[in-house]
Amino acid sequence: MTPVTYYVYRGGMPSPCQLPDSLAVVVAGTAGSGKSTLGRAIAERLRAPLVDLDSVTTPLLDALPSDALGGHWLTSPHALAIRAGRYAALRATAADALSTAGRVVVVAPFTAELAGGAEWEALRTALAPTEPHVVHVDGDPSVLASRRFSRGATRDAHRPDTPSVDPKIDVLSVDAELSTAQQLARVLPALGCRRPVDTDADIFTREFDAVLFDLDGTLVDSTASVVRSWRRFAEHFDVSMEALHANHGEPARTLVSLLLPAERHAEALAHVTDLEVTDAAGLHPIRGAAEFFASVPPQRRAIVTSGSVPIATARLAAAGYDRPAVFVTVDDVVNGKPNPEPFLLAAERLGVDPARCLVVEDAPAGIAAARAAGCAVLALTGTTAEEELTADLVVDGLDAVRVEVTGSGALRLAPTVVSLYR
Repeated sequence: MTPVTYYVYRGGMPSPCQLPDSLAVVVAGTAGSGKSTLGRAIAERLRAPLVDLDSVTTPLLDALPSDALGGHWLTSPHALAIRAGRYAALRATAADALSTAGRVVVVAPFTAELAGGAEWEALRTALAPTEPHVVHVDGDPSVLASRRFSRGATRDAHRPDTPSVDPKIDVLSVDAELSTAQQLARVLPALGCRRPVDTDADIFTREFDAVLFDLDGTLVDSTASVVRSWRRFAEHFDVSMEALHANHGEPARTLVSLLLPAERHAEALAHVTDLEVTDAAGLHPIRGAAEFFASVPPQRRAIVTSGSVPIATARLAAAGYDRPAVFVTVDDVVNGKPNPEPFLLAAERLGVDPARCLVVEDAPAGIAAARAAGCAVLALTGTTAEEELTADLVVDGLDAVRVEVTGSGALRLAPTVVSLYR
């Protein structure tokens, strides 16, 4: 398949996308998952036509008298036939958009399609010869139910409870707990829209003795897990989520001290630790992180996290990482990030000068700590807005760069040519 360069716009600046000459993106998810919002955002970034099941069929169905259907169209005795007709209209509209524009983003629950079988084959046939990229948005059922209740759509009152689907086809899973920007940061690179690497950055001319890795959002894609755990914490203790979002990357004890009186700190820390350890199951590495981490000699790498030992250990194990010899957690320091103490301690334990350390981070608090320690900083998008990442280099995945060992034994960072169409 021939790659074609398109440009998407982030903050007014164009970024190249190596897209195939024909591209279909299918965004699936149950009601309340945020699939329509994400689908629209993808379509805007790709400048592709958006075909949404609700936009194509719901106005017509809502205009029909319910007595003609034997009830609301979602619960009508003819519901199966109505579904078949809705999806037939969706497929035909999507096929027209794809054949004329070369790209299309299609949004619907796609419950039956995710299970494979005849419905999935009908969708594939409609979009042929392009093989669709399927993005599946899913999340905590209680959150999705709350969103449906909050939006107050009439059809939701008639919608039967539909459990989340375990896809039987290949999908890119996206957590509904993430913001749209965070979801885009995971979807766009998979479609070929990569953040350009500044190959002239000074960081590529430097030599290092060690690499110090943050954990959450850097090695492990735990952002949704963190948000979910702290949301449940906020609901349990009846506190605002705003302070949590504003202080991402700082230790839990700092967040707890901002939100609750001193006499409740121990209880709160124990509660959030239990939430985060329990939610760690099923976490995965960040794009390219496992390979990048493995490429650094074991004696020259460390993990420096704001998490506690139980939380950090659970997330490392879930994502398949071996615990490094130098493993600095919040339990090892008096002052956590954004104070430089965690990175200074890691450098000391490795026996290296902090000024010859490369720090890999994703959060402003961690970047501030690394800079204060005198380290160079490589930042990853996906958690925080790019304009807040004041690092020596910003990338959208650790597969965009690599570590090389020079003839003298020093470590150097080098850009990687990423090709999605091999």
